Amino acid sequence: MDAIKETHFNFPNQTSFYKGKVRDVYTIDHKYLAMVVTDRISAFDVVLPEAIPYKGQVLNQIAAKFLKDTSDIVPNWVVTVPDPSVTIGRICEPFKVEMVIRGYLAGHAAREYALGKREVCGEKLPEGLKENDKLPEPIITPTTKASVGHDEDISKADILAKGIVSKADYEQLEKYTKALYQRGTEIAAQRDLILVDTKYEFGKVGNTIYLIDEIHTPDSSRYFYKEGYEERQKNNEPQKQLSKEFVRKWLIENGFQGKNGQVVPTMTKEIVSSISERYIELFEQITGESFVKGDNNQVLARVEKSINEALSNL
Repeated sequence: MDAIKETHFNFPNQTSFYKGKVRDVYTIDHKYLAMVVTDRISAFDVVLPEAIPYKGQVLNQIAAKFLKDTSDIVPNWVVTVPDPSVTIGRICEPFKVEMVIRGYLAGHAAREYALGKREVCGEKLPEGLKENDKLPEPIITPTTKASVGHDEDISKADILAKGIVSKADYEQLEKYTKALYQRGTEIAAQRDLILVDTKYEFGKVGNTIYLIDEIHTPDSSRYFYKEGYEERQKNNEPQKQLSKEFVRKWLIENGFQGKNGQVVPTMTKEIVSSISERYIELFEQITGESFVKGDNNQVLARVEKSINEALSNL
């Protein structure tokens, strides 16, 4: 069984290639992006050594579904999805911030809160919260979009003061972010899930803002199971969740947080298989659909053929 660890394609009218942490992106004729969602997995801004079978397909298909299901809120970049692991879309000029929105005190925000901080990205947090509590209102905690190294927390005030995004555009991004999170929360609730926090990325073509990249996937979002949430909180028990946090916790338990001198623990076949199963579980839980595994016997040839056929029809 093959996993897509990296690609080295050369398409007609290809003008550039970009390798991200998880995605391989081919620019075509300065107009389109052909994005291959590989099976690479990252945590603490480090790409882990083993690829996770079907992870890319899970991310790509969840994102495609939710981009379609939110297109009435904000237009998005997608033109076609020709392969389980591929999306082709229009090139947008990306905003240099990621719009992170949180409805619960979890993950990074919970770690900051535990250190005594009561403000995240300019958003004040009340006293007396414990990890995974619901916040009085969802808060937007943006990060800078770093091309190298770690993304950094930033406040709305700093974004505007530094001219990273104009005031008019940023206020529109806020409106879109809140509306998308509300829709995502409603969809998750139908599947007995809680959308805890998530992030959105946006770009622009002319005067039009587009939603880009992925949305509501386990790489960009954190989900709790709704059933038993209240009881687990009352008993100070960890929440049952579907997100990449379980990967981070496994790494932390094995002495790795992406810091200098730390070594990624050995990823056994059992660990790789369990991560793959968790991604498939989330796909089925959040979409309500059975996951159909793509043919991974000749996965790179399949992907290349799908992209070539799609490009010939654009």
